[in-house]
Amino acid sequence: MAGKQALIVPALKKHTATVIMAHGLGDSGAGWVSLAETWRRRGKFEDVKFVFPNAPNIPITVNFGMRMPGWYDITDFSDLKQAHDEPGILRSRTVFNKLITDEIDAGIPSNRIILGGFSQGGAISLFTGVTTPHKLGGVFGLSCYLVLGNKIKDFAKEANDANKDTPFFMGHGDADEVVKYTWGQLTADVLRKELGHKVEFKTYA
Repeated sequence: MAGKQALIVPALKKHTATVIMAHGLGDSGAGWVSLAETWRRRGKFEDVKFVFPNAPNIPITVNFGMRMPGWYDITDFSDLKQAHDEPGILRSRTVFNKLITDEIDAGIPSNRIILGGFSQGGAISLFTGVTTPHKLGGVFGLSCYLVLGNKIKDFAKEANDANKDTPFFMGHGDADEVVKYTWGQLTADVLRKELGHKVEFKTYA
């Protein structure tokens, strides 16, 4: 099931780069549009197009099966690293790869595309960044974690090292009560040590 159409904040000047920003569980693209609008008011990134995709409404097991915007199902909040909905994750990766190819088809070089997100959206962004064959300009994940960690090396082979030199940024609050800070640290370690990515990890108090 597809989500609503992505929200677009177009470039004010000649479009030379694109940022794709994914929301977290229960949120929507509209929840992040103000970020781009703030930069616009400050006269920043005027050549950048912002894309805010919307996740489909799906049943979320940990929320008693209630339907809400989600990139994949979560069965257990106590261990998000293990509670993986592989079919949902792969469907969402397809959505993000399509957003990337749409920008490439529009004339934007893949290395001028940045992909990132918050919480569940960050998790999908990291997974896509590790496994996509497209060389990106950057990947970021805020308050997130690694999905399908037990299979990530196999999935990463699909990328043919496309983003081994691409900068990854992770930011995480050390008092996060939903996505544990240690999960963020572990994710950064796996990306660096097991997959060979360049990762900057920043802690927020």
